[in-house]
Amino acid sequence: MGDILIKASGLTKQYMKNTVVRNADISIRKGMICGLVGPNGAGKTTIMKMLGGLVLPTSGEIELFGEKTEKGLAHSRSRMSFMIETPYAKQNMTARQNMEKLRLQKGLPDPKRIDEVLNLVGLENTGKKSVKDFSLGMKQRLGIAGAMLTKPEVMVLDEPVNGLDPEGIVEIRELLLKLNREENVTIVISSHLLSELSLLCTDYIFIRNGEIVEKISADDLNRRCHEYYHIDTDNNAALPAMLENKLGIRDFCVRRDGSLELYERIDDIRLISRTMFENGIIPTEIHMHDANLEEFYLKLVGEENDQRDESAEVSGVEKH
Repeated sequence: MGDILIKASGLTKQYMKNTVVRNADISIRKGMICGLVGPNGAGKTTIMKMLGGLVLPTSGEIELFGEKTEKGLAHSRSRMSFMIETPYAKQNMTARQNMEKLRLQKGLPDPKRIDEVLNLVGLENTGKKSVKDFSLGMKQRLGIAGAMLTKPEVMVLDEPVNGLDPEGIVEIRELLLKLNREENVTIVISSHLLSELSLLCTDYIFIRNGEIVEKISADDLNRRCHEYYHIDTDNNAALPAMLENKLGIRDFCVRRDGSLELYERIDDIRLISRTMFENGIIPTEIHMHDANLEEFYLKLVGEENDQRDESAEVSGVEKH
């Protein structure tokens, strides 16, 4: 992956005394499908709105395609598309009629682009069927078609699989993979369910209560959601260097409490334990752990949902 297309530093948003995004640092490279993952009310939508210029940050800096100025950001956003909250469409109009209306609103000269995007999203054969008779999945695909009209280099999608049945989730996932691989579209997508994004994203940003708590690639996520040993000792500070220097082990993660998750050579735990003793490090806890996606998610963001309103702007508190 090459250039950084989206960069945010210290991004913060406050409404009166309520801080909904706090000191967020984000970096999205060309070609990524980056999942912004967290519970409802975590701050995902507010981050997307700030990237789209719909909400001004209280503090922090946004850089899009290398541009930081107000004029530069406006130009850069013309190279992007945003589908935040439920995509709007006239319910009594067909897919084609909605796309034609949107094309005229955006001032796009080529009506052939409508056929291209409807083919892309699999709605080319809906004929005279009104949008009100579409399934939820079809409506989401129509929203993505509208977002693709301008041939964006980056798409920012807020919960596009929310409420879909398993078949609809698969349809949207396959569509987004196609756009990423065949149309070279970089994608930022949010969800409150990690499992919905686990077969789609190349990278993940986990957010809780407005704060980013983890950034991880899909490869690292898959690795950490398999068997590993949790190791705690009387000298955790010396353990990483011992593993690297004495055993050549580098595939591990040091936790905030100083203990360690070991992913490499888990079949050699006796040798590892013996080597710790030989180097004056006494293990106080060693146990095998078989992680899964749900457990990983809950460990990062917790089970509780702070239930902040994400549907409306009320008394200065906006969806976040």
